[in-house]
Formats: sequence, C-alpha cells, structure tokens
Amino acid sequence: MSDAAAPSEEILEPSLPIVDPHHHLWDRTPFLPPPSERPPVRHGFENVMRLAPRYLIDELVADMQRGHNVVATVFVQCGSMYRLDGPEHLKVIGETEFVNGAAAMSASGLYGPIRACAGIVSHVDLTQDPKLIDDALRAHMAVGGGRFRGIRHSASYDADPNVLGPLSRQTPGLYPSAEFRRGFQAFAKQGLSFDAWLLEPQLGEFLDLVRAFPDTQFILDHVGTPLGTGAYAGKREERFAGWAAKIREIGACENVAVKLGGLAMPFAGFDSFMQGRRSSVLAEEWRPYIETCIEAFGPNRGMFESNFPVDLCSCTYDVLWNAFKVITAGASDDEKAALYSGTATKVYRLAI
Repeated sequence: MSDAAAPSEEILEPSLPIVDPHHHLWDRTPFLPPPSERPPVRHGFENVMRLAPRYLIDELVADMQRGHNVVATVFVQCGSMYRLDGPEHLKVIGETEFVNGAAAMSASGLYGPIRACAGIVSHVDLTQDPKLIDDALRAHMAVGGGRFRGIRHSASYDADPNVLGPLSRQTPGLYPSAEFRRGFQAFAKQGLSFDAWLLEPQLGEFLDLVRAFPDTQFILDHVGTPLGTGAYAGKREERFAGWAAKIREIGACENVAVKLGGLAMPFAGFDSFMQGRRSSVLAEEWRPYIETCIEAFGPNRGMFESNFPVDLCSCTYDVLWNAFKVITAGASDDEKAALYSGTATKVYRLAI
C-alpha cells in the first residue's frame, strides 16, 4: 500500500489531543539492496521495509501533521542504531542516544509544537547477569535526557515460523524462564515500566509475570496480538473467545495498561492488510478487539497507539486515527481524553 492508493478522508475530531505512545524510528537504507535486486516478499511483515526503509524525525513529523492533533509521542524499542563498539551489554544504549537526539530536535520547536519522543522505551536483555542489567539501565538513564522510561523485552514466539516470518527470533518460554525472572527482579528495583510484545497463545505466560511483580508497571502491546495467519489461518474468529478471556484476566491486574492498536500488522490476517481500506472498514475489523480491551482495562488503563511505521502496511497515519475515532464515537469526553492522551501521559510519566 502507498499514499497513492490510500483513501483521502476528512479528519475526525481534529482538535482532540493525542499522545501517540508507540512508534519507531529507524534507517535501514544502508543495508537494503537496490529495488531491482531485492528478493520477493515471502511474509507480510517484509512489506514494512519496502514501504518505510527510512523513518526518522522528518517522516515521523510529516505523519503527525496529517491533520490529527498529536501533541507528543513515545518511542518504543526496535533495535535502531546500536553501538558498533564497546561492551556487548551496552551496545543497546546507542538506541537511547539516537532517539534522545531526535527528541532534542523536536523540543527545539523547529519541527512545530509536537514533542516527539517525549518518552523513550529501549531494550535490555533480562536474561543476562543482573549486574550487567543494572549497568545497562543506568547507562540508558544517563544518556536519555530525562526521557528514558523503561524497556521492552519481547517474548513473541510461535512454533510455526510462518506466523512471525522475519520476526521469528525468540525461543519459547522466555517469560517463565529462571534466567528471565532473575533478571526481571533486578530490573524491577529501578521502578521503570515494562512493555511486552507477545502473541495471543502466550498471554498466560504474560499474566503469570504480571502477577509475580505486582509493583511493576506493565504495558501489553498491540492488544495481545491475535493471530490469523500461518497455522492460525482461518481460525482468528474461533480463537476470539480464548483471547478475550485472557484479556479480562490481565485487565483485572491493576498494574497493567494495554495499547490499543497494532491490528494493521499482518499477524491477525485481516482482509484489509495491504489494501488501503477506509477508516470505517478498519474500524469494523478492529472493533471487537478494541472494545473488549477497553471494557477489560477501562479507559484509564487503555491507550490508542499508531505503531508506525509498521502499521503503514494497512493504512496511512490519518486514516488509522480516524478508524480509532470511529470506534470511540459514542465515548464520553472524559473517556476520550484518557484513551487518546491521558493514559499514555500517566503511564509513561510524561512532562508535556
């Protein structure tokens, strides 16, 4: 999908303040062969690199200026700009250094009033020695310009490699493992937030982790990633009840917030993927998942996310936020204030 194929829509509720709590920044162009030499797409996720090989402050601000009132954002880990040299456990610090630079550019005002990357979520490997974990966390905080808020250590795994495609990088059973739990204890002492990306069949493992650390602020990314591709093709609807039951159990844990989005990725297998559908179509596909999460967590622990540029595979930035606003058309002003900005500001402790 491209902008040329995307529908043109009037912006809904253009004055509603938005804090986008989940986007990425990267530059993969130095590593990509010329278009004529690139291999054919084997998995839907590979379209991300074709649509957005470069997504830096210019591209981010251009998206945020498409008509919605985005006032601030939170960057979330994606493996960008790790250090080439130095100790292995500190190479990840390069991502925070890079993003804090982008945040400083935005804070200059030269890109308009938006405060991009007001919060930064990076990565630390929690399976390593706790002393190295502590060292890395302190280094993130030292270079984060007061914006570092926590980490994401994803557990996403499925036995069928066709489900995740190029993102099939994790081994099974990460969150329950002794090494991870030992590392999480070291992490939890710092009072930082923890973003989790995992797949719907793994929600039980996430629930166990949340219950084991009730004083940590957890954020469940992408509504728990329902599946409808690979081994789950054609099974998304029959798996909905199981997904919803786990979401309600997790929602009962007061130390968890949920990100409402990520459904434009290929993993759910929606018909709209790469089709450039209108916001009304996207809203009808996503509504059962979004509304179930809002019911389970409440508006004060739910936050809409763009997940850009990944979700560019199904829609442009303006159409995505329109789809969310279609879903919440009947919500009160207070509920919208929480879902679109209040929860993200609170959970990520943003000074905006």
